[in-house]
Amino acid sequence: MTDAITTAAPSLAEDLLLVLFDPPSGSIRSEGSPLFHVLAGAVLTELTLAGRVDIDRTTTLRGRQVRVTDLPAPTDPLLRGTWQRIERKPTDAYSLVLEIGPGLRAPTIERLVQRGALQREATKRFGFIPGSRLVEGGTGRRSELVASLRRVLVDGAEPSVREAALAARVSASGSLPAMHREIPWSGDVYTRGRALQHGEWGARVAGDAIAAAAAAMLSTTLFVTIGLPAAEGS
Repeated sequence: MTDAITTAAPSLAEDLLLVLFDPPSGSIRSEGSPLFHVLAGAVLTELTLAGRVDIDRTTTLRGRQVRVTDLPAPTDPLLRGTWQRIERKPTDAYSLVLEIGPGLRAPTIERLVQRGALQREATKRFGFIPGSRLVEGGTGRRSELVASLRRVLVDGAEPSVREAALAARVSASGSLPAMHREIPWSGDVYTRGRALQHGEWGARVAGDAIAAAAAAMLSTTLFVTIGLPAAEGS
């Protein structure tokens, strides 16, 4: 099962956490609730893109309900647990994000380590207490993702559906200003990130029901968004 999972395409949650990983410090940006929320939203968006869940288009007193579709459960454990939770009881998107988010960080990191995108390096605290730190692996995956985000957010290129979803999640995490060396921060980057957060994904979404549903899922689950500072002069 591990070989099958690690040879499959990375999930949106994996790509998100990898982008938020800061190689110089070995830490993950937006730790705590912001990270939990964007990871949960990434899983829900992935399930929507796969056609396995859908979200109500209208808001009721109980919020916008998320429900499973007629398609079978996903085989990926990172997605299957959330799908099974929704299958048991359709739930509003806000509640799902709060419920599933805290449990996603550790398995997502483990998946990245299994793929070689991240590695654990042995360390010693105070010279004798064994520990470990995360370092970037040699796959080049993170550099590829950052380059695609730079094209979308800095150059204004029209994103693919997955690029739009990833860029929106990174924007919502509040980490873009801290990533200035890789993705130069500006008023235009702020504006483009916010537009993607609101589901404005361009012509690629038009006429694509699944992509439109994913955009709706993404914008609905981004209810906890860090207030990003606009760049000077914007």
